[in-house]
Amino acid sequence: MLNLNIKTLSLTIILSQITLSSYANQNSPLIESSAESIVAHCDNKYPGENQTTQLSVTVKNRLGSEQKAVYKRFWQKTKDEQEQMTLFTITPLDAKNTAFMQYTYPASLNKDTEQWIYLPNLRKLKRITIRDLSDSFLGSDLTHDDIRLRLPEDDTHKLVRVKDGKKVKHFLIESVPNEKESMYSKKVVHYVLEKMSGHCLKLNIAYYDKKGSPLKKQKNTWQRVKNAWLWERVEVVNTQTFSSSLFEVKNPEVNEGVDEKWFTVRALKKGL
Repeated sequence: MLNLNIKTLSLTIILSQITLSSYANQNSPLIESSAESIVAHCDNKYPGENQTTQLSVTVKNRLGSEQKAVYKRFWQKTKDEQEQMTLFTITPLDAKNTAFMQYTYPASLNKDTEQWIYLPNLRKLKRITIRDLSDSFLGSDLTHDDIRLRLPEDDTHKLVRVKDGKKVKHFLIESVPNEKESMYSKKVVHYVLEKMSGHCLKLNIAYYDKKGSPLKKQKNTWQRVKNAWLWERVEVVNTQTFSSSLFEVKNPEVNEGVDEKWFTVRALKKGL
């Protein structure tokens, strides 16, 4: 069974990263631009106003032993730019209806994110915090820091390579974290820009540990729902431990409306 304790259910997430959309046009300055502006353009995505999705996470160790969990996720952005998310465990059955809720506030408010978890087996509701962003996310090969949306100024970027094709343009960018306590020495990210539509997607990420050695690789596959781009499938392989993780987003609904009841403590306790 996946580790469903309080630490691993502190989801800063999948919210910012699952629901990504790009709005450049064919004449966008991104086509001839700096590493910083490419990152700012390609990572700055429209998430829609609300979403309902099903998320599955499959984790496999180096021996091939596999564990899978499935979640139902509700998310919305309020008129005052607050983001609200609730996550319910569907399987495994012994963790069914374990629920998590998160409120994230605009940076202008200088207010900490609020998070709650409800453990149905104990009938207990707790407020929780993420103590270490390098902790594993849902027992997978991604960390909480990998999942959260980083600002362009959080890293120092360098354009490593550009490949200009007839319909698409490829950018390879090296990003070195500015914070000294980061678990990575750098990341190398592969972006692809569609010239006709202007859509820019992050396809691959190579992570390097503090010593500069390859640590893990991430491959992203996308799906478009209305005017938003969402993760469809994300594969992560740790090249040091030989473990792997697979994230799949299914049954997406974007801007279909989400009932306010899903973002209450009462909903956590009641379950799906």
